[in-house]
Amino acid sequence: MTEKELKAAFQALSPEEKARFLEIENREWLESLEYVLKVEGPERVEELLRLLDEYLFRHGVYPANRLSTPYLNTLPKEKEPPYPGDLELERRIANILRWNVAMMVTRANKKADGIGGHIATYASIAELYEVGFNHFFRGPEAGLDRDLVFFQGHASPGNYARAFLEGRLKEEDLENFRREVHPPVPGGRGLSSYPHPWLMPDFWEFPTVSMGLGPIQAIYQARFMRYLEDRGLKPKSSAKVWAFLGDGEHDEPETVGALHLAARENLDNLIFVVNCNLQRLDGPVRGNSKVIQELERLYRGAGWRVIKVVWGSAWDELLAKDKEGHLLRRFEALVDGESQRYAAFGGKELRERFFNTPELKKLIEGMTDEELTELTRSRGGHDMVKIYAAYKAAVEHRGSPVVILARTIKGYGMGPTVMAKNVAHQVKKLTEEDLREARRFLGIPIPEEKLPELPYYHPGPDSPEVRYLLERRKALGGFVPERRVRFQGGLEVPEEEFFREFYEGSGGREISTTMAFVRILAKLLRHPKIGKYIVPIVPDEARTFGMEALIAQVGVYSPQGQLYVPVDAGTLTAYKESQKGQILEEGITEAGAMAEFIAAGTAYAHWGIPTIPFFITYSMFGLQRIGDLVWAAADQRTRGFFLGATAGRTTLAGEGLQHQDGQSHVYALAAPNLLAYDPAFAYEFAVILEDGLRRMYGRGEDVFYYITIENENYVHPPMPEPREKVKEGILKGLYLFRAGEGKGPKVQLFGTGPILNEALKAQELLAKYGVVADVWSATSYKALYVDAIEAERETRLLGKARRPYVQEALEGHEGPIVAATDYLKALPNLIRGYVDRPFAVLGTDGFGRSDTREALRDFFEVDARHIAYTALALLHGEGKVTKRTLNQARKDLGLKLEEVPPHRR
Repeated sequence: MTEKELKAAFQALSPEEKARFLEIENREWLESLEYVLKVEGPERVEELLRLLDEYLFRHGVYPANRLSTPYLNTLPKEKEPPYPGDLELERRIANILRWNVAMMVTRANKKADGIGGHIATYASIAELYEVGFNHFFRGPEAGLDRDLVFFQGHASPGNYARAFLEGRLKEEDLENFRREVHPPVPGGRGLSSYPHPWLMPDFWEFPTVSMGLGPIQAIYQARFMRYLEDRGLKPKSSAKVWAFLGDGEHDEPETVGALHLAARENLDNLIFVVNCNLQRLDGPVRGNSKVIQELERLYRGAGWRVIKVVWGSAWDELLAKDKEGHLLRRFEALVDGESQRYAAFGGKELRERFFNTPELKKLIEGMTDEELTELTRSRGGHDMVKIYAAYKAAVEHRGSPVVILARTIKGYGMGPTVMAKNVAHQVKKLTEEDLREARRFLGIPIPEEKLPELPYYHPGPDSPEVRYLLERRKALGGFVPERRVRFQGGLEVPEEEFFREFYEGSGGREISTTMAFVRILAKLLRHPKIGKYIVPIVPDEARTFGMEALIAQVGVYSPQGQLYVPVDAGTLTAYKESQKGQILEEGITEAGAMAEFIAAGTAYAHWGIPTIPFFITYSMFGLQRIGDLVWAAADQRTRGFFLGATAGRTTLAGEGLQHQDGQSHVYALAAPNLLAYDPAFAYEFAVILEDGLRRMYGRGEDVFYYITIENENYVHPPMPEPREKVKEGILKGLYLFRAGEGKGPKVQLFGTGPILNEALKAQELLAKYGVVADVWSATSYKALYVDAIEAERETRLLGKARRPYVQEALEGHEGPIVAATDYLKALPNLIRGYVDRPFAVLGTDGFGRSDTREALRDFFEVDARHIAYTALALLHGEGKVTKRTLNQARKDLGLKLEEVPPHRR
């Protein structure tokens, strides 16, 4: 019987007959296996299972429980759909782009030796991009169905080269590659080295360098897209998130750290494309093994659908001839270092080293060295037919994220110096031999005598190539990448009246700034205009931060809802998960939470939805741990509030060295558009929050906020008068909280956060020695510093006579300054050069300790006694306090002289 007749006969059976048939079939298989196991042993069983696997794999069947499959294309030739485009034209476009990338980088380095750039990465990824550009990536005109694409950072010249053919960039722009400050060619804009939205806000959407940042951001962008849809903030759509990354990039922990989240939440709107050119910066990624196989195990183990695109069409005929699996077994023995040699040295090398058995030699009988050289270059990642089949399967897949592992050649087509050589990544200039070989291989119609000029090639605006790519982009919704800000501001944010209750203090109750934040957040969540846009993000610490009531109020987001009855059901703070839950509880992952913060904080641009993220985490595990992602957030103009909780070196009492943060505000100096504050009281926090909402969501400013909050309880006073002046001071970084009374030598005490209370106690101590102290709340040394350096520059370069704000604020307040902080002394010292009087800083340089707050502040010399004594010492230096008074004060205050400072202990 034929196969067709057998299928028909089986289908004709009744349900009972089918069940009986399957029962008999199962028994026969098990009896056969039992015989082999008992008579021939387990090794023979393993061999038979391997042969069965090989048979399945050759027919495109991949059992779900296998972490690793043979080194073959996942989709066999017979399952490839027809190619929908003009293959020859698309290949020609890819090669033109390769050429222009090489010219761009080479010309840049001829003009400015060492300016850098990368040729080889784009040469390896061109076809992977072009299939996407021509058939899959939907642009901004596609509306909510548009795709988000994370491009491989080192391949950015390819995006510029394509924009040049599209007419979006001019030749003058290409000439200014990596020359943004002083573009050498008039009439052109500078092009950034990598994807940077801050520098090219109309072009790039996502920064993907440093490596590892693209993948984790892509995962959380896909997740946040689902969050928006499940909460009804965005209609459901077919939009996808595509991320292109390198195989060597997977050594970065951020690349693989969130794979499980994507699978757990069934993010089938997410597609990774891994450019497996088998080389890192210095050489092979896995020279002694196969990186594609390793990555397959990683992704399949994490629950992803894996599609491998290993071999190009030139191998199809040989695979069809190989009925006994000899070629498959040779593929399994191949390692990446060996594979790299074949790409570098061609067909002769392949004949001698790869086809090294009689059976394999028979497969290539009659083939020339030129034909074998074509085999060395025929890799799945350069075969548009294979790529299209993989992309189509990925887009149509449901139920899990997809990764496409595509084998390519680094420096493909770029001549003998570059292609598949260990130095490929570092090559910035092509030799004459490389130019001639690249021109020949790529089919670029440039005369020999023009090659020394390193000419770009543009086939003309009316050429078939340009018309084709423009038609394809029009059909897919416009250009990619292109950044369009869909929300420009204008959100109706709460005014002062909304926050007024927090101006009135805590009514004699002792609360922490964290508790004040939670109260304000709870009220914001109920706000009729912006409540739905609030996105609380917590990495597994909601209860630590006193947010358990919010969990019951708005729920934790879960795409599956809540499939169980929580243990605290029936209580006021029952743990609630919901598909419409508002809180993003990320588990123990600050990096993941920061990536989610970026996704929420850029939704205004990508979707026109002004979500307002509040990311709250241990301050010690924020900027210090995830500074690279914070920098990426700044680059892509993220908006929102980043809360560093349990902040301060001495405020978090018993946790000790690893948890006590005295440095995050110093780290916050780095990001230019990150505003940093350390409020002491609820009204200060409310003023900062009101300002942030107005600036980011009312006016549409590209800033975001870092605010530290603490867990120390004390009474919060009402806002002093005059309130408008106090509010101005809070935002500018300094205001007079309590003036000293009486007559005597004057001193100015600066306190930040909870240390402000120590300054207030010091004010009372100093009064006993006849010293009048004014107490100031220094809410932001960064704000004071930025204002001061701007004023200094305006005076020096622009001839303006503006004084720094800190000088204006102190006008009329005499006496030296003691600035006490729970952070490094470097923070107040930022403004030392901008005050015209003695300036002493008390801070918490050194490792934290486990003890009480009182003991810690004594140890770090930032408590009221040390503040008071330091003020007396400064006054003694001015001749306003006697040596006798100073000695008596040391005795009264019980200060011990320690030879070794805290930062050395």
